[in-house]
Amino acid sequence: MQKRWTIKETNDKATVANLAAALSIEPTLADILVQRGVNTFDEARYFFRPVLEHLHDPFLMRDMELAIARIDQAIARQERILIYGDYDVDGTTAVALVYSFFSKRYNHLEYYIPDRYLEGYGISTKGIDYAAANGFSLIIALDCGIKSVDKIAYANTLGVDFIICDHHLAGEEIPAAAAVLDPKRPGCEYPYKELSGCGIGFKLIQAYAQAHDIPFEEVTEYLDLVAISVACDIVHINGENRVLAYYGLQKINNNPCVGVRALMGVAGRSGAYTITDVVFQLGPRINAAGRIDDAKHAVELLIACHDDDAQTMGTLINLKNLERKEHDTNITGDALSMIDNDAILINRKSTVVFNEGWHKGVIGIVASRLTEKYYRPTVVLTRSNGHVAGSARSVRGYDLYEALCGCADLLIQFGGHKYAAGLTLEPENIEAFTERFEQIVSSTIAPELLIPEILIDAEVDFKQIDAKFFRILQQLAPFGPENMSPTLLTRNVKVRGAASLVGQHHLKMVLEQPDAPVFEAIAFGQGEMLDQVNSGQLFDVCYHIEENVWRDKRTVQLNIKGIRFSE
Repeated sequence: MQKRWTIKETNDKATVANLAAALSIEPTLADILVQRGVNTFDEARYFFRPVLEHLHDPFLMRDMELAIARIDQAIARQERILIYGDYDVDGTTAVALVYSFFSKRYNHLEYYIPDRYLEGYGISTKGIDYAAANGFSLIIALDCGIKSVDKIAYANTLGVDFIICDHHLAGEEIPAAAAVLDPKRPGCEYPYKELSGCGIGFKLIQAYAQAHDIPFEEVTEYLDLVAISVACDIVHINGENRVLAYYGLQKINNNPCVGVRALMGVAGRSGAYTITDVVFQLGPRINAAGRIDDAKHAVELLIACHDDDAQTMGTLINLKNLERKEHDTNITGDALSMIDNDAILINRKSTVVFNEGWHKGVIGIVASRLTEKYYRPTVVLTRSNGHVAGSARSVRGYDLYEALCGCADLLIQFGGHKYAAGLTLEPENIEAFTERFEQIVSSTIAPELLIPEILIDAEVDFKQIDAKFFRILQQLAPFGPENMSPTLLTRNVKVRGAASLVGQHHLKMVLEQPDAPVFEAIAFGQGEMLDQVNSGQLFDVCYHIEENVWRDKRTVQLNIKGIRFSE
């Protein structure tokens, strides 16, 4: 698929020059830092040397005093407390963190994860009823609740208080809870707005520890769970999240909790974990518990205290992930065939596909795969509880949620954000929704948004990539939104010797420029360019620089994201 190459421009050349001089680094590296909001020596020191002292005072968050006071009251009165969280990675890690911390200090505690299929996302009436029927007078809700105005009002009639710990945008009305912790709520002056749901849970236990003179080490022991949530919920990895992810990865690699260690064992990956490894190795397994069976299994794993229990639960979750993969592969294959064999579908600017037999737990994954393949707004639908449930994904720059707003009269409900959403509709409205969605997308999407874009941080020659350059690039990690692994562009390279195919679809080659070091390179999924790169012509490449480890040998490798020949 053709891709757009867009080179980022830093207009403040003076700031780049001053930073390069202050840090004694190449202007190219200074430019990359300025793009990430690092403009001065002190900001660079903060960025490259994160320390736990950089974490903000949790009591800067609005309602934190109220939250701690309500927990203190509940403990003093021996009230039953229910730790409630969503069924995805962020929700289950948040529940595991808060439950583990408080269960060491208080006995009248349980946790609750809503059923993905029977209750859906967020706070449910069933969950509130369960709390009321079983004598729970306080619910600590994690990764959800900021828009649950009606549900909280209902809970109040039953004498069930809520402390909401959320990180999503608030609606016009804030729920009438005992405390609402959300840095994005109006009037909250907390300095950092992009915490994960588990991150909000971390701030809650940090505040409790601070108020009760509990050593900070008893809070930071849960940073592995926070790092998993930061990675898998795709939140920004800058500011406070960068500190949490940095130390959380250290915890994962050096001393993970029993459950995370078991999960790493069943994942079977050796070597140090990066954010990317967490996203692709640990996240899908935690998610699989709720997609295929019951997300409570993920919490059971993450709160486990004994290796045998963790190993049993880790093995179960790994089996659920294998089942998830099978559903994923089969449904994706069905959907691809459906689109490729339909002349109308293949030529549209949106994708809407439906099969009543598809597993609801994986349609979001399938929607992401179809979006990657055809690069256009996509909705995957299946039957669920007498209705049709859907999962939608968008392309960079296009507001999917706004498009769904234009279809609101055809939907029972929908929710989400610019790039991902969920929806429910009646079976008889599938055709009308398909046509309306296509009409809205085709009339509002800019043509260039239907072409994938590669954002390039800087243009370099191979001779610039020495040991110091690579070492500084490595220190930009952990990578993620707002701090992605830099994409570099090098022009007029050629293959030394001959490129070869690896695994039928991937190119492996050695690239060279005159009077410069040569670099090994891998281009995943670009095997169709084998003959062209072996033709002897010069071409341009954009890539990430990575360290490749093979049989204890470490080499610098270029991970090629795009190849372009001169016209």
